[in-house]
Amino acid sequence: MSKDDTAGPGSGGPATAGSPVPPAAVKAIPVRHYGRWISAAIVLGLLVLVGLAFANAEIHWPTVPDYLTYGTILTGAWNTLKITVLAMLLGVVLGTLLAVMRLSKNPVMSSVAWGYIWFFRGTPVLVQLLLWYNLALVFPILDLGFYRDEMNDVMTPFLAALLGLGLNEAAYMAEISRAGIQSVDEGQTEAAHALGMTGPRTMRRIVLPQAMRVIIPPTGNEFINMLKTSSLAFAIQFPELLKAASTIYSRNLAVMELLLVATLWYLALTTVFSIGQYYLERYFQRGSTRTLPPTPLQKIRKNLGSFRTPSRVGGTTV
Repeated sequence: MSKDDTAGPGSGGPATAGSPVPPAAVKAIPVRHYGRWISAAIVLGLLVLVGLAFANAEIHWPTVPDYLTYGTILTGAWNTLKITVLAMLLGVVLGTLLAVMRLSKNPVMSSVAWGYIWFFRGTPVLVQLLLWYNLALVFPILDLGFYRDEMNDVMTPFLAALLGLGLNEAAYMAEISRAGIQSVDEGQTEAAHALGMTGPRTMRRIVLPQAMRVIIPPTGNEFINMLKTSSLAFAIQFPELLKAASTIYSRNLAVMELLLVATLWYLALTTVFSIGQYYLERYFQRGSTRTLPPTPLQKIRKNLGSFRTPSRVGGTTV
């Protein structure tokens, strides 16, 4: 046998006696995901059809930007933001208190908290708003001993909206806070008590800070939901964003245009607070995950490159 006969396949020349035969080069072919391209084309086609439908609809589009910064609309947007923040503050504070009461070993405290949650979660928000707004039908005079006034003067649309939205939110926040508190290992509480910390201080310094990781995400969702639910205050004449839009279109009859204006404002507000919620969640996840979740820009870069799955061969990405 000659030396040429010992050459391996794909080798550049004859192999020496006893040396290993080098493997043939592997040509890697990237996996093609045709289904992703097809589904993307279908979705884009549907979006184009929807856009064309609205473009050809009987909507006077120049009216929309004209009213985006209109004084009444800006006032309505400010009232929406104000009632949302105040109602959420009331809901978070009262909800946390109700959660602690619900977990209390005192049967009276636990039962009262359960009854509150049962009532306010079991009735629609709109019904609660109307009940507060029409409270003067049941109690014409508010008499607290040190303060006396007619209920119609006390129960303004703003106060009715604040109580209706805030007290209802407290019932949901109570369950969210309770879930967060129960997610903390009981050994944390036992260790705090062993160090001589009181129950309230343990809750404030040990349990609640650790429970925030579980509480923050649903609380952010509740805030965004509250931003939209505040439109129900339209029914009790509170001048929020939807009420402001309806006041204008009742005069100029540009109904769809003003509803689009309100829609754009709601989208802008929810987008801003959704971004804030994301970074707040990311902040509280620092001590619980090795790798923080990607930022929106990182997600966009990842999604743009998701149509082609790269292969890695011999340390080289193809």
